[in-house]
Amino acid sequence: MAGVVFQGTSALTLDVKGRLNVPSRHRDALMAATHGQLTLTKHPVGCLLLFPRPAWEGFRDKLLGLPMAADGWRRVFIGSAVDVDIDSAGRLHVSPELRAAAGLVKDVLLLGMGQRLELWDTARYAAHEAQTMAGEMPDAIKDFVF
Repeated sequence: MAGVVFQGTSALTLDVKGRLNVPSRHRDALMAATHGQLTLTKHPVGCLLLFPRPAWEGFRDKLLGLPMAADGWRRVFIGSAVDVDIDSAGRLHVSPELRAAAGLVKDVLLLGMGQRLELWDTARYAAHEAQTMAGEMPDAIKDFVF
């Protein structure tokens, strides 16, 4: 996955079976780099993390190396992780458990976040973004030149 950076937002629709069409701009990179092998897991802010399998394995290995005090967070990330594959129609299936955890019903957003993607309920993301924009900008970002 070296050199692949996911960015941008795609508005998508989950079908009644919990599948979504992976946008071609992401699907092509994922198929080329990982043969469509991905891992989905919970994110503490209420969305799902979507990792290309090699990126997930690196993240998982870091979690496994943490002291026992991190067991609760290991349960959140590793305990909810589901390996998924992009099917021949370019779709991926989101398990009912993960859909429920992230409040995903129909309208969703897929956000590129560098080495991973995030899957959000559209309304939940709008509320999260509004809260973020209403808050103080972190010092690390204030020093950027726009």
